[in-house]
Amino acid sequence: MLAWEVRRPGPVETGPLEAVTRDVPEPGPGEVLVRVLACGVCRTDLHVAEGDLPPRLPGVTPGHEIVGEVVRQGHRFAEGDRVGVAWLRSTCGVCAYCRRGAENLCPSSLYTGWDADGGYAEYAVAPEAYAYPLPGDRPDIEVAPLLCAGIIGYRALRRAELPPGGRLGIWGFGGSAHLAAQIALAEGAAVHVFTRAAAGRELALELGAASAQDSFDPSPEPLDSAIIFAPAGELVPAALRRLDRGGTLAIAGIHLSDVPVLDYQDDLFQERQLRSVSSNTRADGEEFLRLADRLGLKVTVTPYPLDQADRALADLSGDRVNGAAVLVPGAAG
Repeated sequence: MLAWEVRRPGPVETGPLEAVTRDVPEPGPGEVLVRVLACGVCRTDLHVAEGDLPPRLPGVTPGHEIVGEVVRQGHRFAEGDRVGVAWLRSTCGVCAYCRRGAENLCPSSLYTGWDADGGYAEYAVAPEAYAYPLPGDRPDIEVAPLLCAGIIGYRALRRAELPPGGRLGIWGFGGSAHLAAQIALAEGAAVHVFTRAAAGRELALELGAASAQDSFDPSPEPLDSAIIFAPAGELVPAALRRLDRGGTLAIAGIHLSDVPVLDYQDDLFQERQLRSVSSNTRADGEEFLRLADRLGLKVTVTPYPLDQADRALADLSGDRVNGAAVLVPGAAG
């Protein structure tokens, strides 16, 4: 089968990904083998490829937004079932965090496309207990971004504590942000988008954002909540200063460049809060997927053939992707 692996982690222009031919993997106990129907391209994949998150498995295959068809059944899923394989791959189930429902904080947690091979391939294996059933008739290419971009955006939105009818600022407007924005809009929020990408600003306005401007432009109004999706630490003070009193800023990414020194009076005083977002729980994923189906979220995608995964990552790095990039095995390259 065709698969991509991170052979030499480094800047995307140096070609860290390499296409290889591998045998179809064998599922182990508690795992299912899936034929990959679509796999979203996440900025976390870029961080793994570039070495910001050094691969934990040498030559790992990235990809953790997998829509697949079960081809070797297990106990939970039958052959032919459509399933989703996401970032969170396993947890210990017995630590204090797991016992209190915070499995996203489990010190023993493992991740698809980082600790184990992911979906930049024609086949993948996944633990049954961490895969999601995917009923419904939404196209595979539109479902893939929901499995990380959507789930993480949803958790970030909840971490930002957006009040009913509140004012939300979003920095960066790619795969995750454009889904979180739709949930906030459906819940009655005014959404203000800040991004350097002109296509992102245009998409934000099409989806109903109240405003869209460059990353460091003034906010049209004070914000109750904010989320940073871009991995740029210099945005943290910019977002904090646009919060109203008591506002909350959530940082959605797993990697962030250095944050400049904050000024307590200007950036944090008046009970402004700064929060990180660490992965997600399976409950987050289940809740979000039900919500996405009920709201009929519009998923904007840019498709790429599987054999052009390196170009998809380069386009993501260069802000040339509108919405979410998705790899499609079998598509013409």
